[in-house]
Amino acid sequence: MTSQPNTGPDSADQDMGPAEIQAVIDRILSKDTPVRNAAPGADEPKAVFGKAQAISRTDGERSDYDGDQQDLAERHALRRTAGLSTELEDVTEVEYRQLRLERVVLAGLWSEGTLADAENSLRELAALAETAGSEVLDGLVQRRSKPDPGTYLGSGKAQELKAIVMSTGADTVIVDAELAPSQRRSLEDIVKVKVIDRTALILDIFAQHAKSREGKAQVELAQLEYLLPRLRGWGESMSRQAGGQVGGAGAGMGSRGPGETKIELDRRRIRTRMTKLRREIAAMKPARETKRANRRRNAVPSVAIAGYTNAGKSSLLNRLTDAGVLVENALFATLDPTVRKAETADGLGYTLADTVGFVRSLPTQLVEAFRSTLEEVADSDLILHVVDASHPDPEGQIAAVRAVFSEVDARKVPEIIVLNKADAADPFVLERLKQREPRHVVVSARTGEGIPALLQAISDGIPRPGVKLELLIPYERGDLISKLHETDAEIVSLEHEETGTRAVVLVREGLAAELASFVTND
Repeated sequence: MTSQPNTGPDSADQDMGPAEIQAVIDRILSKDTPVRNAAPGADEPKAVFGKAQAISRTDGERSDYDGDQQDLAERHALRRTAGLSTELEDVTEVEYRQLRLERVVLAGLWSEGTLADAENSLRELAALAETAGSEVLDGLVQRRSKPDPGTYLGSGKAQELKAIVMSTGADTVIVDAELAPSQRRSLEDIVKVKVIDRTALILDIFAQHAKSREGKAQVELAQLEYLLPRLRGWGESMSRQAGGQVGGAGAGMGSRGPGETKIELDRRRIRTRMTKLRREIAAMKPARETKRANRRRNAVPSVAIAGYTNAGKSSLLNRLTDAGVLVENALFATLDPTVRKAETADGLGYTLADTVGFVRSLPTQLVEAFRSTLEEVADSDLILHVVDASHPDPEGQIAAVRAVFSEVDARKVPEIIVLNKADAADPFVLERLKQREPRHVVVSARTGEGIPALLQAISDGIPRPGVKLELLIPYERGDLISKLHETDAEIVSLEHEETGTRAVVLVREGLAAELASFVTND
């Protein structure tokens, strides 16, 4: 590998030899080192390969608030087996619905940032690959100033990647970037196995986890938008006009077609399907907007839970509302938004909405396809921005999420940084984040630490009734007294007199107009 010269401030850290690059790959793939102080004569343990470091260390640890998790059992019903052959040797392989894990090799470029940034990016790619159902065997990082326009990695590094693929027996290469169609084709021609990029990997995870009709339509639209410029193939089924009796291929009479190639027909079918999907998604949008308009009309405050994928948003929703939504230590485990009703300690009602997780370089196709879902964030009164405080790069997570907020016009909404997984986080990292983000709450959705402080922060952050009225309500209008005890009013004082109930209340404008005839001026 040829290192590019670097004159920046981090040049001492960034000029690395092959051994140092291999050490980075070993750390990313969690290759365990043998024990040095083993007993004499004991066999040294062998290094463990093929398991990427988990982004979260709390796998399998759920709280009682998460419910039965029946959806998780259904998702795990399709078992994936590392050593399963494509040739069935036992009928139980069909009976138990086993599926062979894809064996993948990762490839990425380190063109900017620090070594820690390059490690975190490839570690996240490994976690994405495992979530999609693959076994990570090895990885390759190249230090160069910019991607090669032909093969992304360059011809020499592509040949090195081919040797790694052949030695490991991998059947897929995953590149940590979005490849141009020509780059993907050129790289496949060299390594002789399937090559996918980061965008295709994320789309595949979304396709696996989408459950609702709207979610499936949004994912399919994003996949077709990604596929359209990447169609390839000039197979025997193409139909082209042949000139003269002999024809371009010497086929003679009967070879004249309508003059349109198969790839053009495929493109037209994809565009037709995309148009239909956009109509379907647009037809689903009014239902969501009607619910939102109904909450606005009733002046119900809305709180949106947003953040990086696997930061603990669903666990937090379960802890706050007993929603029982699916919780899994995997990236993009839940895609469909969930809205639940909640109340503050003083009885003020509001809604909590869990949204789809974000990730670095979130494909623009997904942002556009999920725009109707992401509008839950933009139309909310308060955003709980959940951050995984135990992640190696929480500041990078915050920046990536806020970039998506800007794309959906949600930066104007008040935001509370929720530093989750405090039980697993480094105290020094927590202190650094608290100094960086003045409006924050430190919590652990698993243990319940900090939940009362978060509820108080929500109570202080949502819009509250602002119209103060002094009322004298006759006893025969008990329906109004009942309405004042509901979740859209605050009762300051309540006294029972001879002529009726005297109350001092804080209400919203809509209810204030209904109570105008009972207002007293004394």
